[in-house]
Amino acid sequence: MSSSHPKPAGIAATGSSDLLMVTGLRKYFPVLGGIMNRTVAQVQAVDDVSFSIRSGEVLGIVGESGCGKSTTARLLMHLIKSDAGEIAFDGQTVGDGDGLELREMRRQMQMVFQNSYSSLNPRLPIEETIAFGPKVHGTPTDKARARARDILGKVGLDPGQFIRRYPHELSGGQRQRVNIARALALEPRLLILDEAVSALDKSVEAQVLNLLLDLKQELALTYIFISHDLNVVQYVSDRVLVMYLGKIVEIGTVDDIYERTRHPYTQALLSAMPSMDPDKRIETPPLTGDPPNPINPPPGCRFHTRCPFAEAVCAAREPELEFSLATDGDEHRVACHMNTADSGHTRVPA
Repeated sequence: MSSSHPKPAGIAATGSSDLLMVTGLRKYFPVLGGIMNRTVAQVQAVDDVSFSIRSGEVLGIVGESGCGKSTTARLLMHLIKSDAGEIAFDGQTVGDGDGLELREMRRQMQMVFQNSYSSLNPRLPIEETIAFGPKVHGTPTDKARARARDILGKVGLDPGQFIRRYPHELSGGQRQRVNIARALALEPRLLILDEAVSALDKSVEAQVLNLLLDLKQELALTYIFISHDLNVVQYVSDRVLVMYLGKIVEIGTVDDIYERTRHPYTQALLSAMPSMDPDKRIETPPLTGDPPNPINPPPGCRFHTRCPFAEAVCAAREPELEFSLATDGDEHRVACHMNTADSGHTRVPA
């Protein structure tokens, strides 16, 4: 899959307005134990995460399993309550008394989940599944059903064949198209795609990815695209955010991340990408060991226990997410002491 796909029209340039701004987002899950079933520890799933996404762009989020990608998505949708932090949509704080109401935020920001079957009500036909959201938000039933039929056509499913079918009568790719249609039925401005294509066959995956890019251009959408597949993220994204153990370790344009990466963890992820070139073989694993326990993460830089460049300062002080010293502009930020001029590090990742 080539990364040189034409970008849809309407991609915002640097400096354009932020559609979504996240500041200091945090979520710790309690671990209960003891005779009284009290909180004995906390899983630090998302810890002080801040980023923004501009209108019309695609922000990819990558990282190992358990790094906090899906938890971040659910926090953005308020499916789980955050412990701290602020989420602003189009300049309005979500849930604030004078800001954007949660109901209105969920109309403008929708989510497509990984499991296409469990995301659908098995007792509702496809037309009613898609029309349900608009009806809840006050659209008359006949108009909601007409909207469902129209959006089914946009996602490549013939309304005449599919409106009366049930989820168990569809293939995985067809069910995921229905999930996309259901998300689009409320005419949102931002879609969160949480591993939305990872369960599909590669041929179907390519079709759904191209569908998403076409819909983005046609409907002027903004995407947050979460995936383990770095090739897919490179194909669809304008910027990429890399997470490790609940923290952001690097964020930048897709070219910055894939061609000028500065964080050792990002380099290890990219080194593990499959290659079609038989001469490019991985002789040694790019990373050894499992990520630390999120209940008791290591002090300082959370990656230092697996980092080949780690020094004393890495365990003593947590690095800030700062502008990359190796690139110009304000797009590329790295949380690594090797990116700090006064850190005393003499080695720089290749």
